[in-house]
Amino acid sequence: MSDERNAKPSLEKGFDSLPDHLRSALSSECNKPDFKELDLGSPISPLRTRIPGRGGSSTAITTTSSSSSSSGSFSGKTGLNVVPKRSDGGSHSGELSGSSEGSPSSKAGHRRSHSGGAPLIHSGGSSVNSPNVNVLPAGNICPSGKIGKTGMASPSMTRRDVLGSGTGNYGHGSIMRGVGGGRLAGDNLTGNIQSAGASVMVKKAMGSSDPEVVRKAGNEQYKRGNFVEALCLYDRAIAISPCNAACRSNRAAALIGLGRLPEAVRECEEAVRFDPTFGRAHQRLASLHIRFGQVMNARRHIFSAQHPDAGDVHKLQAVEKHSSRCAEARKIKDWKTAMREGDAAITAGADSCPQLFALRAEALLKLHQLEEADSVLSSIPKFEPSPPSWLQTKFFGMLCDSYPLFVRAQVEMAFGRFENAVAAAEKAGQIDPQNIEVATMLHSVRSVARARVRGNDLFNSSKFAEACVAYGDGLKFDPSNPVLFCNRAACRFKLGQWERSVEDCNEALRIHPNYTKALLRRAASNEKLERWAESVRDYEILRKERPADKEVAEALFHAQVALKKSRGEQVSNMKFGGEVEEISSVDSFRAAILSPGVSVVYFMEVPNQQCEKISPFVGTLCCRYPFLNFLKVDVKKTSAVAEAENVRIVPTFKIYKDGVRVKEMICPNQQVLEYSVRHYSS
Repeated sequence: MSDERNAKPSLEKGFDSLPDHLRSALSSECNKPDFKELDLGSPISPLRTRIPGRGGSSTAITTTSSSSSSSGSFSGKTGLNVVPKRSDGGSHSGELSGSSEGSPSSKAGHRRSHSGGAPLIHSGGSSVNSPNVNVLPAGNICPSGKIGKTGMASPSMTRRDVLGSGTGNYGHGSIMRGVGGGRLAGDNLTGNIQSAGASVMVKKAMGSSDPEVVRKAGNEQYKRGNFVEALCLYDRAIAISPCNAACRSNRAAALIGLGRLPEAVRECEEAVRFDPTFGRAHQRLASLHIRFGQVMNARRHIFSAQHPDAGDVHKLQAVEKHSSRCAEARKIKDWKTAMREGDAAITAGADSCPQLFALRAEALLKLHQLEEADSVLSSIPKFEPSPPSWLQTKFFGMLCDSYPLFVRAQVEMAFGRFENAVAAAEKAGQIDPQNIEVATMLHSVRSVARARVRGNDLFNSSKFAEACVAYGDGLKFDPSNPVLFCNRAACRFKLGQWERSVEDCNEALRIHPNYTKALLRRAASNEKLERWAESVRDYEILRKERPADKEVAEALFHAQVALKKSRGEQVSNMKFGGEVEEISSVDSFRAAILSPGVSVVYFMEVPNQQCEKISPFVGTLCCRYPFLNFLKVDVKKTSAVAEAENVRIVPTFKIYKDGVRVKEMICPNQQVLEYSVRHYSS
């Protein structure tokens, strides 16, 4: 009777051709579901499309969307993915089901595709790259592979459950909504008319006290990808029948579609609490726990289902294998291997596991890639509060909620955000007070924060020797803190200990290669030691990173002048911060280009469109390369210079070194001009 009941909505066209006894069975009042199951197994009539050219017959194709365990974006090159038969035995015909929604059943050879870095959608079958354009997604409502009773349809009319060719963010509501969706295959109603009809249906259902009516309306909205509306309707159905496990599981499916995965876990747990034999809820829970890297919980629910999904079993094994290797690599501080295995676990299915992303951040931190670690940490999904089933799960020996905080405290410390580090460490300690690693880190963070405050107070009081000792005390608790090394370098610079200041800066830059303060202090210390080449190198790096900083530009200029003097080069008439000097006579021109160093001469005229366009950039180059002489010649006002230099076209640039012309450019673009200026400035 269950098969006949489920087949009834999908036999719209073929009903009259059925044998009399089947028509009678399908129309009989005795086929109405009882209240327990609510007949959620086949809640809607599948979308049909006619495929012409087959003797006038039509092939009915049920299209299902998949808000899978990945609940992520759907690849733009989606194809027809044949959905395997339902594996839970259909004990709850009222359950929203499909091949992969909530707990995908990836088979061998299944291909994962990414769209914009979002989580993945699993079809549960082999992927075909050429989608049938007539097939539109209809939601994971119909049970996968379930068709009418044997003998109800001829071989030419065999139905297949397939994924449609959605366009993006598949599983997050962008499937084929009631609005703006154009025309459905074989339907003359526009998306706007459908939306209006859906609104009326939702309002009518929300006013009903019959959970069956409300449930069917929710399934219809889910099919259309309207997960918010479906969620409201399932909430209404649950309010009427709070202990209905199928409605709870359907609500979890809508939450997955909205990306609210922890809530979906809690809803599935409620479904299992109300009905411990509910296979589909166990299957969906297993799939969600795999995504969160909760392998023990996932295993328990996989084998609590009546028919464990082979795809989930395979993913669980892969996630468990790579997670175990992560833990082993972290234990021996093999951070490259730990990061590689963590990424493999994420790819295998644990794509929403905060602990694996935190592991990547910790590995990057230990590999001295601080910016990357901070970026990864800021992108970790935050789930507060976590589902109860997570709380006692451990990752790398720590309770699962404490490990991301443990890593966050370390990253905040490395960037000198000590207050944030203390807050994160204290929270981790509250969650997992018995863990030795967490307790040790909390003690270290507090000690370093106190040492830093004490050192800063002493430095501001000009007690540089005492401040140096205070920062050193902090380094005893955190030997890899670049901020403390840099602060101690500042104290040693003030004490005239420039060699030791350079050593501290080197250590800070070894840990944090892009630490600009340490670079600046090392350049200044090398200046004091008259290591001009090293000082110039650091200032040049800073100049590229901070092109608008005039102090850096001036420091670079003076270091370059000193370097030239140390090499025996003449440096007379070199000045910092000068403007482009205008030449008014042949004599002044000769004197300028014969002066030591490099001179860049800009031949221009007013008005001229090209000159007006590049003139501001010449001024920028004058500030950017203050150790060069920049001159300009107006070819109309000073025609004698233009004639002597044979200038016929403007703008023209000529570069002279010690009176000898080394480069000439006619109407160059900005990139070519700066490249040449930079080349001859070295």
